[in-house]
Amino acid sequence: MKTFFKIAVGAALGASFYATSVSAQDPIRTIHLLSRPQAAQPAEFQAIQLIAQEWRKLGLDVEVDVMPWSQMANAVWYNRDDWDVTAWQMTGRPERSDPDEIIYNLFHSSTADKGYNFIGYNNPEYDKLVEEQRVTVDPEKRQKLVIEAQKMLDADQPNMMLVHPQQAFAFDKTVFDPATVVDQSGIGIRSYWTWLSLAPTGEQKDVIVNSSDNVIAVNPLYISGVTDNWLTELIYDRLYRVGPDGLPTPWAAEGHEWRDEKTIAVTLRDGLKFHDGNPVTAEDVVFSYQATTGGEAPMYAPFGQNITNIEIEGDNVIVFTLATPSASFLTSSLAKINIIPKHVWEPILADLSSKEENAESHQEEMPIGSGAYKFVRWLPNEEIVLEANADHFNAPKADRFILRIVPNAEAALGMLRSGELNFLTDFQGDPQVLITAADEDGDLQVVSTVDIGFRYVAFNLRRPPFDDPAFRRALSSAVDRRLIVNAAFKKFAVPSNSVVSPALEYWHAADVVDGFKAGPDVAKSILEEAGYGGVGERLAYPEGVSETLGK
Repeated sequence: MKTFFKIAVGAALGASFYATSVSAQDPIRTIHLLSRPQAAQPAEFQAIQLIAQEWRKLGLDVEVDVMPWSQMANAVWYNRDDWDVTAWQMTGRPERSDPDEIIYNLFHSSTADKGYNFIGYNNPEYDKLVEEQRVTVDPEKRQKLVIEAQKMLDADQPNMMLVHPQQAFAFDKTVFDPATVVDQSGIGIRSYWTWLSLAPTGEQKDVIVNSSDNVIAVNPLYISGVTDNWLTELIYDRLYRVGPDGLPTPWAAEGHEWRDEKTIAVTLRDGLKFHDGNPVTAEDVVFSYQATTGGEAPMYAPFGQNITNIEIEGDNVIVFTLATPSASFLTSSLAKINIIPKHVWEPILADLSSKEENAESHQEEMPIGSGAYKFVRWLPNEEIVLEANADHFNAPKADRFILRIVPNAEAALGMLRSGELNFLTDFQGDPQVLITAADEDGDLQVVSTVDIGFRYVAFNLRRPPFDDPAFRRALSSAVDRRLIVNAAFKKFAVPSNSVVSPALEYWHAADVVDGFKAGPDVAKSILEEAGYGGVGERLAYPEGVSETLGK
């Protein structure tokens, strides 16, 4: 992947590049903007085309590079110095009902090397602010800090926020009882609670869903994407889950007791078993949390880094000692970290300790958890099959959960109407087409929900000119989000300028969104005030600033 970018940037910095300079100021190189294909992600693809069009009006030379998700994820996540700008998304996972995971892990400087802060944002004032909200247990005081964090991100524009999608999902109401479909707050009906409670009404006992993106990994120590997360949620238990109401609820744990503001005792549920028949013990829980804090799983590290000690009392009580009070510990840690079998993973981690790769790169042949579904088989590029764990304390009503990879939105809708799918969990086409099809078909039911998650454009702050906040503000301001909502998302989204969704009304800074001004004149004014040359012709750096990449 590095070779691709070196070739692309090298070509952009050729002789013709310098011939286009409109002044003595050094012109900005060709900017490469990454997107997934139109067939797989039509809304994203259309949004990126519109954004590139508006940026070209400022005088930027922009090339859109299209690549499948697995290739794009690898290029961005593992080659953090080698890309310019990319389309990206944060999915509405239940544990993100608390804003900490987003405002801390996505932007804190400690997660820039290997974690969620892949853009390289580094603002000591921001770090201090989001650290403070973590230890502020008074909800009103914490709310003010979370809102202040959103205002700081608005000023810095490390990412160009686009929309919070209004996710539209559909299912065959002749196959499943509609009363058993759970519309989770900020998540929608494509939820963990739906997969457990969904009750077949006839002979078809399988839940058959789709994804436009391929599965990258089924790994309890690696957060690799939206689709992969559906599977790990089902295969692996967690001590807590975020309930349909957005609040943490006991799961593999019977409950907890705060002994003081930094000590919490969690009681493990009796009778839990891993899919290979071994019991789930307190030692397995301790091992699972230690795996996230010991460096083996960098993406999970932020969710356990506040834990200073874990002890076992008796057979089933795990006592966590925290470095500081944590307002979001139940949601951001206990409802986030997967419980893994020590007898399986201990030798794996021991072997990896002598190698360059970590646990994120390991793929079990047969993933083993204790969750409501068991892993059966994986046919790459085709499907993954799970079967219900009848011994689970909350066993699913369905027999199997089958995930089929269908890159094309139209094909996915056709498969739903033909019965090859019975629950449309990923539809990247025009939602109105889905609604019309449901009306015509009569057997389908559509439910739409404003998502906790969001779509955005990520700037690589490690690479000039994206290290300049004024440049980022200008690019972000160049695009009216209403254009993205109407043209790309067909009005099934709400405009965004904040990482905290309006679905999280208590934490959402509405003023940051309502007060955002956009348009080409706004963007050009920002660039001119910051000293950029050739605005509207061939955009150049301010005087004294040179293009260095590729030279």
